[in-house]
Amino acid sequence: MAISLRRKREAPRGRYTPNLWPVWIVAPVALIAAGALGWVIYHYAHDHFAQAAADQKPPKPVDINDVLKATVTALTLIGAVLAGLYAYRKQLLAEGDAHRADASQLAERYTTAAEQLGHDQAAVRLAGVYALARLADDWAEQRQVCIDVLCAYLRMPYEPDPTAPEHKVGEREVRQTIIRVIRDHLQEPDTPTAWCKHNFDFTSAVFDGGSFSTSHFLGTVAFVGATFSDGRVDFGGATFGGGTVTFAGATFSGGTVTFAGATFSGGTVAFLGATFSGGRVTFGRATFSGGTVAFVGATFSGGRVDFVGARFSGGTVNFFGARFSGGRVTFGGATFSGGWVDFGGATFSGGRVTFGRATFSGGTVAFVDATFSGGTVDFGGATFSGGRVTFGGARFSGGRVAFGGATFGGGTVIFGGATFGGGRVAFGRATFSGGTVIFGGATFSGGMVTFNSATFSGTSFDWGPVPVPAGA
Repeated sequence: MAISLRRKREAPRGRYTPNLWPVWIVAPVALIAAGALGWVIYHYAHDHFAQAAADQKPPKPVDINDVLKATVTALTLIGAVLAGLYAYRKQLLAEGDAHRADASQLAERYTTAAEQLGHDQAAVRLAGVYALARLADDWAEQRQVCIDVLCAYLRMPYEPDPTAPEHKVGEREVRQTIIRVIRDHLQEPDTPTAWCKHNFDFTSAVFDGGSFSTSHFLGTVAFVGATFSDGRVDFGGATFGGGTVTFAGATFSGGTVTFAGATFSGGTVAFLGATFSGGRVTFGRATFSGGTVAFVGATFSGGRVDFVGARFSGGTVNFFGARFSGGRVTFGGATFSGGWVDFGGATFSGGRVTFGRATFSGGTVAFVDATFSGGTVDFGGATFSGGRVTFGGARFSGGRVAFGGATFGGGTVIFGGATFGGGRVAFGRATFSGGTVIFGGATFSGGMVTFNSATFSGTSFDWGPVPVPAGA
């Protein structure tokens, strides 16, 4: 019998229902335990009442009825507690069953949605997109997994050209729908179904359109190695208050990527090593009060990067080590009241960087150790009432830096330590009513610095000591 009872107690692994003792064993054991407990309580109560009766004057006999009442009351209380524990355990088992049923149903929904995404017909794949998005809303524990599947679909090989043999009918609509679904879940960070704090991996994906406008990015979003060859990808009005969005190694050969009106109060947007051979990336009217936008090591051989009308009151825009052989980067009409724009170590062999009509009332724009062998950097019509623009240590062997029509009412422009072996720095029609322009420590072995038609009613010029090679 001992062996039989032991086998009955050994519940198979993975079994959810408890393996209970038989009633014919439990009932006698429970009665014996209750009787023993009642006996202990009775004697304890009898001793207590006997001590109380003996302490009275004159002493009184023990009232057996009081002892019995106390015993029954204690047993009733203990029974009530045990009944409550049993009910609580039963509720836990019921909730566990319900949770397992829900998990099983959610897993089935996931399997169905994944199968739909792999279907040959675009209409079925679209249904799979919406099914997976709804599942992500209902299944918070596995929400990131659902998001990863949608992102993985966008990372799959895609041929946007409808005349190509690899092109799949309806594929563009499916991909655009995925992007739209993601955007819809990035609008309200405080809602229970928001995806703002989750991560998105679009590594090596091909984009020919799609909108992330007015989204809130609080996690990590990766466009590493992505290709933008056509269409418009819209981050307009988006908020970057934290997290990282990276376009490292991305290729912009066509189309438009816009951050127009976006707010950068924290986090990082990185274009490290990106290649701009065509198309346009625009930050027009964006606000930079914190965070970093980095084009470190990027190559500009064509296309356009646009900061027209942007407001810089903090944060950093970094072009350190970038190579400009073509294309255009423009800060026209931008306002610099703080922050840092850094072209340190950049190479300008072609193309154009313009700050036309920009306002510098604070902050720094730095071309420290940059190389100018071609192309143009244009500050035409800019207003300098504060802040700092420095070309310290820059090398001019060609190209042009133009301050034509600029107004210097304050701030500092520095060419200290720069080397002029060619090229031209022109202040034609500039107005100098304040501030400082420093050439001290610059080396002139060629090139030209001109002030044609400039107006001088102020401004301090620091020219010395200026090393000039013998015979120059």
